[in-house]
Amino acid sequence: MLRHRILRKMSLKVHAQVPETAERIIGTHDGTFHADESLAVAMLRLTKEFKGAEVLRTRNPDLLAKCNIVVDVGAKYDADKLLFDHHQREFQGTMTTASNEYKTRLSSAGLVYKHYGREIIAGLCPEATEEDIEILFDRVYRTFIEHIDGGDNGVEAYSSPSGEKLIQNYSVTTSLPSRVSNLAPRWNQPTTPESFNEGFVKAVEITGESFLQSVDYFAKAWMPARDIVVKCIKDRHNVHDSGKILKLDTFCPWQEHLFQVEKDLGIAGELLYALFPDMNKGWRVRAIGIEGSAFGQRKPLPWKGLRDQELSKESGISGCVFVHAAGFIGGNDTYEGALQMAIKALAN
Repeated sequence: MLRHRILRKMSLKVHAQVPETAERIIGTHDGTFHADESLAVAMLRLTKEFKGAEVLRTRNPDLLAKCNIVVDVGAKYDADKLLFDHHQREFQGTMTTASNEYKTRLSSAGLVYKHYGREIIAGLCPEATEEDIEILFDRVYRTFIEHIDGGDNGVEAYSSPSGEKLIQNYSVTTSLPSRVSNLAPRWNQPTTPESFNEGFVKAVEITGESFLQSVDYFAKAWMPARDIVVKCIKDRHNVHDSGKILKLDTFCPWQEHLFQVEKDLGIAGELLYALFPDMNKGWRVRAIGIEGSAFGQRKPLPWKGLRDQELSKESGISGCVFVHAAGFIGGNDTYEGALQMAIKALAN
């Protein structure tokens, strides 16, 4: 609901000539539009400086010179002069955050996010600390903006330098570019400046909505889960002396956080098992996966494929329910039983 209210208050006016009454003008190119400049405009209008700004769509350098900021046109990147184009041959800029250095070349969306993203997130999440904002800034780039950058610059999502193993270069998490593309006039429809501008307004709206949705999710659902994971990892030695077993009293998307939190705490690769309650009032024991692998585990559970009494007899632990045939997860009727399964698995 909040996202829709923000967008409704920010109705966009797009012009082919410099508007005489506009207080702030964002310049971008005319003709066919793409997700990157649509998103760049949407994000700029979430800043204090460009809130409510109108848009001039043109390639005329004299008209663009009258704009307060220019994105995705002009063949210049100069943040001091508020020029944010990425098409010039010499431009090779990428994103660097507090925790990661990315390799994907920035588009106009990435450039705007690089310079204004933290301000925007802080405005949308007034209760976030500076540390929270840095974490959110990185996460939103990794899972949302980088896809737009990569797609606009023709960067493949996967590559194979050795010819054997594919390496993922960026995460494809949305079909937003194709949705934006579909808003342009079709080949058998009139292609007037007005029809392109009408589609561009819709493109700014849907890219802005998607951006706000991404920030909202990571701030209100993803970050609270991260806080739980950090607390539980710090408490791991109270679960077992080895420090290799994690206990989660509440189920949450913990796997999305574990690898990065381990790195942040200097214990990368140390955790082997996670315990958490299931929906049937029992407990699960999960073998921690290997980062970058869809199916591998650091130390799979023994007793693969066994169930119920056979599993309890083989393991010497009462209340066992199952262990998956791949050894990545098992279950027990009680927390104490699940803990014993993890402890015995450590020694196996």
